[in-house]
Amino acid sequence: MGRHLYKLKTQNDLETVLSIKGLSKHYGRVKALDGLNLEVKKGDVFGILGPNGSGKTTTLGIILSVINQTEGEFEWFGRKADRDTRKTIGAILEHPIFYPYLTGVQNLKIVCDIKEVPYSRVDEVIRQVGLEERKDSKFKTYSLGMKQRLSIASALLCDPTVMILDEPTNGLDPQGIAEIRELIIEIANGGKTIIIASHLLDEVQKVCSHFCVLQRGKLIYNGLVEDVGKGAVSLEVKADSENIEEVLVASKMGSAVKRERDKYIMTMEEGFTAADVNAYLFQHGITAKHLLVQVKSLEKQFLEILADSKKGGAQ
Repeated sequence: MGRHLYKLKTQNDLETVLSIKGLSKHYGRVKALDGLNLEVKKGDVFGILGPNGSGKTTTLGIILSVINQTEGEFEWFGRKADRDTRKTIGAILEHPIFYPYLTGVQNLKIVCDIKEVPYSRVDEVIRQVGLEERKDSKFKTYSLGMKQRLSIASALLCDPTVMILDEPTNGLDPQGIAEIRELIIEIANGGKTIIIASHLLDEVQKVCSHFCVLQRGKLIYNGLVEDVGKGAVSLEVKADSENIEEVLVASKMGSAVKRERDKYIMTMEEGFTAADVNAYLFQHGITAKHLLVQVKSLEKQFLEILADSKKGGAQ
């Protein structure tokens, strides 16, 4: 899964950065957000995951005081949001508008004037996001990935404690996605708390330490990314043998065996490994030509969560 963020937290690190209680937003009969409860701790990289229309952007808009909630409350650092708390937050809700005929540096200096930040911060954030070589190029010549880097640089100008990013890799090519992902990891490893709204499962799994799932404005899951994959492990097996299914079932190392085209998928019982299965097959005169252990991906867990939620709603 690549370079990751999991860091052991001391007691001091467990301070609550964001607390959300019973947050709702209604547009007439439409409930864009419905009784959301969440906590984000210091040092978390927290992913808000959900399909389009699930309430992700509405949530970010409310906690940034851009949208007024219908019900509920939220606190930053244990107090109501005010001018001082907002100064500690760097956010990108949509692609910020920069002047196309000005350079990256010139655009950031304008942001400095707005945020009352000294110009000395410009070179620091340009270096942090890796735009040194293009800092004097006009914004209109930037690629999408570079534009997003400049957006992140603008959010970093006030040296925020918390970064909020709404779909930070939206529209980028695979290389751009990988570059922004690495940048987010570097920023998080510098000690900042990051909240990311995304519909990209891979992005959340590779970058975040915690995640929640929203569906139609409701919270349907909240937990650690490292817990994804715990539980059922399956084993793909291929072999030139007519009775392989029989042998796999007889091994009692799996709770279920099913055929998929030219291979068999066995859901492993706890305590058994692929090596145990391989040895058992060999003892019964079968040589496996393919063995592949599969743990549950975030995508699979996400789809299961959504499916369970629909079943629950139908009851």
